[in-house]
Amino acid sequence: MRDIRSKCVSLFSVTKNVKPSATLDRSNTRTRWTRRLRYAGAVLLAVALLGGAAVASAGDAFGARATGNRQRLIESSPQWNGERFANPLPREQASFVTMLRRWVGSAPNTVPTDPLPVVTRTAADFANAPASGLRVTWLGHSTLLLEIGGRRILVDPVWGDRVSPVGWAGPMRFHPPPLPLDELPTIDAVVISHDHYDHLDHPTIVALRERVPRFIVPLGVGAHLEQWGVDAERIVELDWWQATALGDLTLTATPARHFSGRAITRSDEDATLWAGWVIADATHRVYYSGDTALFPELAEIGTRLGPFDLSLIETGAYDAMWADVHLGPEQVILAHQLVRGGLLVPVHWGTFNLALHAWTEPVERLLVAADSAQVRVVVPRPGESVEPATAPTLARWWPTVPWQRADEAPVRSSGVDALWQAR
Repeated sequence: MRDIRSKCVSLFSVTKNVKPSATLDRSNTRTRWTRRLRYAGAVLLAVALLGGAAVASAGDAFGARATGNRQRLIESSPQWNGERFANPLPREQASFVTMLRRWVGSAPNTVPTDPLPVVTRTAADFANAPASGLRVTWLGHSTLLLEIGGRRILVDPVWGDRVSPVGWAGPMRFHPPPLPLDELPTIDAVVISHDHYDHLDHPTIVALRERVPRFIVPLGVGAHLEQWGVDAERIVELDWWQATALGDLTLTATPARHFSGRAITRSDEDATLWAGWVIADATHRVYYSGDTALFPELAEIGTRLGPFDLSLIETGAYDAMWADVHLGPEQVILAHQLVRGGLLVPVHWGTFNLALHAWTEPVERLLVAADSAQVRVVVPRPGESVEPATAPTLARWWPTVPWQRADEAPVRSSGVDALWQAR
């Protein structure tokens, strides 16, 4: 009671009427808050200075805003709310102060301590088509080389050392690219899920702009590509549920629950669309989630475009603070089931530190959830190829480090209770 009374007195009474202990409490409280404000101010100042330096040195890395006919096409989209693209479900997230407190604290085991077992590849490895007609090679994070229907599709290509607008700051790679860019085989199309730096890499696009005949992207992303020298005739921009043909392949942009933007000031937030993708021929179907939280339309994707031989679903970089933009491992399993996936290969993990969880935690938790749900999972090493028809048995290649279980650090998107109840 004395502590409660002293706090109340320190808030509502003048000093001359306060007991010495309450005065001391008030003084300590002021000191703590003064320190916090100074610390926060120092952090914000550092962020501002780094941001200014980044803007000065980023050059074209920020990309460009849509204008003219491209912007008119954007404004005709059902996903455009008059000011920006929006998810059907609202996005809830922690306050800036809460996130700042978490980020400035220590988070153990977020990066590997030893080199990873990368499978180094060359163009010769891809000279022969997959025997089954479908093969995926995980090149780290969300970068995928998909061979399907006699075509090669490069998904979210990122060869840069950092996922950042500048080369001197931002999350660094855990491992080198398994397939050097100069060893890349002939590519029929590049597919982009959204414009965040860990999916749309400026130097990689510049390196590919003369080598790839087709860039297939969500609405608005083409403005970045044109800014970086990709011919407009090579760019196909799609809204959710729209499709384009590539020979015998059909590529369909599917809904996702995420956001977009490349500017440090967030001035371009949600100015371009984000999407997942379905890539299919007459024999095989593949689902790639892009970045997403859980959302009801996953079931519609499965009904309209599934079932899928292979689902490639983002698994890492999650946190309860941003559960409305990333799935988390347990929701990956539910998403896989909703789209009617066959073999599950986790992506968006094991290459960059983009969250506060242990770097191996995404697959550790995924395997626990998959075992409970009897979902078949393969976790390839960086550079390893997988054919769903002859998928190898699961092999643990990552080290054992401490990680948090689902009950210790739950991640659940908002507005999806009905999906869990219907399991």
